[in-house]
Amino acid sequence: MFHALHNDALGKLILRLTVAGLLLPHGLTKLLNPGSLTWIGDTLSAQGLPSFLAYGVLIGELVAPLMAIIGIQTRLAGLLMAANMVVAIFLAHMHQLTEFTSNGGWALEVQGLFLFGAVALVFLGSGRMAWRPD
Repeated sequence: MFHALHNDALGKLILRLTVAGLLLPHGLTKLLNPGSLTWIGDTLSAQGLPSFLAYGVLIGELVAPLMAIIGIQTRLAGLLMAANMVVAIFLAHMHQLTEFTSNGGWALEVQGLFLFGAVALVFLGSGRMAWRPD
């Protein structure tokens, strides 16, 4: 009965579309609102890092998700999205790392799902349902 539900390629497609499709609007928002890039640059500078690295968020939240959605270099796209999430957690969410919400959830659930979903893509690749399967 459950053998009919065994479809690795479809599972990988769903993972790619979910992680990348939900991360992409964050990148689009940053592209359309340059003030957010300024905030990221200022935050990087406060950590002693060059502010121009803020433009890396466009790679991690715009380019990489598009790569994953299409299915081109999905493992690399996953790595870029995961790196983006590590930096985002470091810059904006470290104070929440051990916090929980009032209903018992981890304060960084969304960030965690993006991070570990992207890491899963690194290990799983695109599957057959991709422009260039890897």
